[in-house]
Amino acid sequence: MTTTTTPLRLTTDPPPLPQVDGGFRTILADPPWRFQNRTGKVAPEHRRLDRYSTLSLDQICAIDVRAVAATNAHLYLWVPNALLVEGLQVMKAWGFRYVSNVVWAKRRKDGGPDGRGVGFYFRNVTELILFGVRGSMRTLPPARSQVNMIETRKREHSRKPDEQYGFIELCSPGPYLEMFARYPQPGWTVWGDEAPADVVPRGQQHAGYAGGDVVRIPQLEPNVRLDRAFAEQVGRGLRRQYEAGTSIRQLAMETDYSIQRIRTLLELVGTPLRSPGRAPAQETLTQAA
Repeated sequence: MTTTTTPLRLTTDPPPLPQVDGGFRTILADPPWRFQNRTGKVAPEHRRLDRYSTLSLDQICAIDVRAVAATNAHLYLWVPNALLVEGLQVMKAWGFRYVSNVVWAKRRKDGGPDGRGVGFYFRNVTELILFGVRGSMRTLPPARSQVNMIETRKREHSRKPDEQYGFIELCSPGPYLEMFARYPQPGWTVWGDEAPADVVPRGQQHAGYAGGDVVRIPQLEPNVRLDRAFAEQVGRGLRRQYEAGTSIRQLAMETDYSIQRIRTLLELVGTPLRSPGRAPAQETLTQAA
């Protein structure tokens, strides 16, 4: 079920939440948090980038989640590292008590931490899902062996990993509600200004942020010499990523190899190199997808 609502960008307060008999037993929310610095390049409301509209803490707290949640329910609440205290406030205002969290570890294709994150004090490579409970309800049996970490590659700006849905469905019962949804999922009721399937979420999408499998590229010391067979194996892994659209500079950032080493390994396995700054052919990207 998809509930179409008036876009938040055109209203002061969000419209009412959808309801089901007995209430939603599991709620996932990724609120459009408003940061103190609303003009910086990483701010959601940066005028040129126009990623998405935001709500104040008071507006988020005022959403009547209590009215649509079941007596016994779970809440999965995404919160930026810098707004952890505010996240706990929202959870309490919505009628849930904090019990644990799930960490999204953003990985490079080789499995290492994705250092393209932002932050004033550290380069963030993680985000948190605060897990709260209303009433009394244990997680489902599969959760007993589920670690509280999701390790995947990054997606478009602010997009959370699709793996979260399978994680949640294994651990918590339906019916399911996703608040501030942007990419509707089967079996979920969704709510938000970008929730309808025919709405294209705002914000620029960048190459190299399309998620996908982690390809384990070995970590190497800068001057270590590789035997030819091993070098060809590494080169083939790099070639798959390069032909899928990743630039040599991006490969260097993701692997900590030098640009020259990347070029040498690609040339070793006969990779046709693009001219500097030239985007890959559209048909190559289509095939890679």
